[in-house]
Amino acid sequence: MARHTSSAPPTRAIEMRALLVPIISTLLGSATSLLPTVALSPTWPPFGLLMLLAWRLLRPEIWAIWVGLPLGLADDLLTGQTLGTGMVTWTACLLVADLVEVRLLWRDYWQEWILGAIAITLAILGAWAIAGWTGGAAPLRLMLPQILTSILCFPAIGRLCAMLDRWRLAIGKIRAPD
Repeated sequence: MARHTSSAPPTRAIEMRALLVPIISTLLGSATSLLPTVALSPTWPPFGLLMLLAWRLLRPEIWAIWVGLPLGLADDLLTGQTLGTGMVTWTACLLVADLVEVRLLWRDYWQEWILGAIAITLAILGAWAIAGWTGGAAPLRLMLPQILTSILCFPAIGRLCAMLDRWRLAIGKIRAPD
């Protein structure tokens, strides 16, 4: 029986954790809709979408544009939205972020927040429109608090993703005691 004697962790485990941390954190963001909360109108931010956008703006190289499809499907299943809503809106957000990235040579904090605010607003309004087509939309004025709280929460989610990213990339540098 061979035993791993090196002090560095195996490369494959580092690669898997580096790949899985953004995916799992986004899925956990979507799973916050399963928490027992009571609200008369939609005010709870779509944390899965916020995590997706924060990861995309922080590390554009980790995901392809098509990742919005499976993560959006998981969000639809976890949140109970009409099937395909997250798939369409999340992929559209990733496409918009990709188009902006091609146009801008650099971005600062405010530009990322504005880009995130535009993507969040379009995604929530897109989900509202899809719900309207399927017969489940609330009046548009009830969506405004959710849009506002989502935009205000976005910088905190970006910070959370940055902390997770530092942890995820530091894995190979940490050595466990023998």
